[in-house]
Amino acid sequence: MLNIDGKTALVTGGARGLGAAAAQKLASAGASVFITDVLDEEGEATAAAIRDAGGKAAFFHHDVTSEAEWVDAVKACVAEFGSLDVLLNNAGILMSGSILETSLEDWRKIMAVNVGGVFLGMKSALPELMKSGEKWAGGGSIINISSVAGINGASTLSAYSASKGAVALYTKSVALDCARDGAKVRVNSVHPAIIETKMATDVMDGFADTGVVANRDEARGLLAMGHPIGRLGQPKDVASAVLFLASEASSYMTGSQLVVDGGFTAQ
Repeated sequence: MLNIDGKTALVTGGARGLGAAAAQKLASAGASVFITDVLDEEGEATAAAIRDAGGKAAFFHHDVTSEAEWVDAVKACVAEFGSLDVLLNNAGILMSGSILETSLEDWRKIMAVNVGGVFLGMKSALPELMKSGEKWAGGGSIINISSVAGINGASTLSAYSASKGAVALYTKSVALDCARDGAKVRVNSVHPAIIETKMATDVMDGFADTGVVANRDEARGLLAMGHPIGRLGQPKDVASAVLFLASEASSYMTGSQLVVDGGFTAQ
């Protein structure tokens, strides 16, 4: 198993779903994990579960759209664990609808979370990541969760696709900035297809509620058909990719897009 013993990772949106799975995976590989989210009860429970399993974890209430809260989160992480070596920008929201169905308020909201949160996270964490990056052969690591919707368009996910496409290209640009400036920080993005989290089951339930399918199981089967591997992804599938990018095994990767999609984008 990849070992990241001695590293500290800040994981946004870590209370549940992909973020919780990634936090648990990083902790199991030896990292101290600083979980942030607006879901306090679930975030505290995830951190407690990691500690109960012998890992190191703490929870911090954090709205990723607030610059002041980002500054506080980074300071609290370093105060708690002594450094910041890995940043996982995972927090995000989903919004469906075509351009004609998308209000300006909705557009601004999804951009504030999915793009603004990533911008603020990288800007706030980079000074600490640059300092701690000197300790590691592969430097510090920023991992931004994008989506296959940030590679291919999706007719019913126009605003979401735009936000995830922005994350993909912003990742590449910041990776080049760090490399040009000699900062020992790698910046990569992960692009999952449909992963079975609450976000995905909400979509399945929406299909059932509108009569597209009879129930959630039928919706799951319908969505799985779009993935050549024959199933939807699980949070652990993405968590493994995150661990790889957090580890020294990926020390020659920056500005890369790591696709975890069951063959979805190969079609």
